[in-house]
Amino acid sequence: MSMSSLVALQKTPASSKKMDCSSKLQVPRSVVNGHAESTFSTGRGAWSDPIFVQDPYLRVHGLAPALNYSQQIFEGMKAFMTWSGELQIFRPQQHAARFARSALEIGIPPVPENLFLQAVHMAVSLNKQYVPPYGHNGAALYIRPLAFASGPSVNLSPSEEYTFCVYVLPVPGLSPNATIGLKALVMDDSDRVATLGTGHVKVGGNYATSTAIMTKTKAQGYDLSLYLDSMTHNFIDEFSTSAFVAVQTRPTTTLIVADAPSILPSIIVDSLCELARSQFGWAVIRRRIPFDEIETFDEVFAVGTAFIATPIRSITRLSTTEHIQFVANYQAEDSVYAQLTDALQKIQHNIIEDRWGWMVKV
Repeated sequence: MSMSSLVALQKTPASSKKMDCSSKLQVPRSVVNGHAESTFSTGRGAWSDPIFVQDPYLRVHGLAPALNYSQQIFEGMKAFMTWSGELQIFRPQQHAARFARSALEIGIPPVPENLFLQAVHMAVSLNKQYVPPYGHNGAALYIRPLAFASGPSVNLSPSEEYTFCVYVLPVPGLSPNATIGLKALVMDDSDRVATLGTGHVKVGGNYATSTAIMTKTKAQGYDLSLYLDSMTHNFIDEFSTSAFVAVQTRPTTTLIVADAPSILPSIIVDSLCELARSQFGWAVIRRRIPFDEIETFDEVFAVGTAFIATPIRSITRLSTTEHIQFVANYQAEDSVYAQLTDALQKIQHNIIEDRWGWMVKV
């Protein structure tokens, strides 16, 4: 999107600050130029044109339904600097569509796709100097669109005002140590979401307990939590903030993706499945996965926007004393994990052809 198509700035962006990438990539986590912001009022009946705001803090009424009743949605996506110096965003239209589905689920006026994309392009282009350069193991500019009910209300009735923002944050890539594999702990004493709840959309309430649970999980010596279905605790749901994908290499290489009405449709999972089918000729199966089947898998990884895929070294279920280890060498070039993540990263950085039109230039 050209600068001429952007709405006039509310404030002039702060002077550029270059990141020092001469040795180990250091990314500032709090200082960027600003964010894009739009509001919806019931009187106007539409979202306003986005403006660029330097102040990272939002002025929100203490009785806003977002604060009191978790009427809030968000997305997570990334922009990358390619090897040729072009700035591109990964699959923004798909994130816009999921954002709209989440909004409808909890009573927020959906943000039109063109407004969503305009705000994302505004936030990214006006923070361009904070995009990590190519060559730093997947480092990127993380993009966080969010929308919430911001008008005061103590009744469970539609708010008179809603706010839509797009924040950005430079983030490093996956640590080389993480490719060895993480240890997951099964959550038998808590559920991620209800079977017929909001697990299929991206709302803040789905993650409200994650901080406390992850703190407890790590205190027990594990790296992440794995949830089972809330009705029977017999089937795989998701990891704390990422999808469950498994690999069986016999008789033929097959990706098996946990699928259920309570699982969030993952854009990264969709991308990896497409690569598996069309790039490598592997089979892809989406279905419910019984927990008892885990021991038959050759590879397991947690999939999400943060690091594409994070390999799992073991899964432990304390309630049944089960401890399942995966002996795959995830760092080997011929592992399914390595082949898929390498292919997707090369598309994101314009090293190989993007046959699917996933990357959108800024």
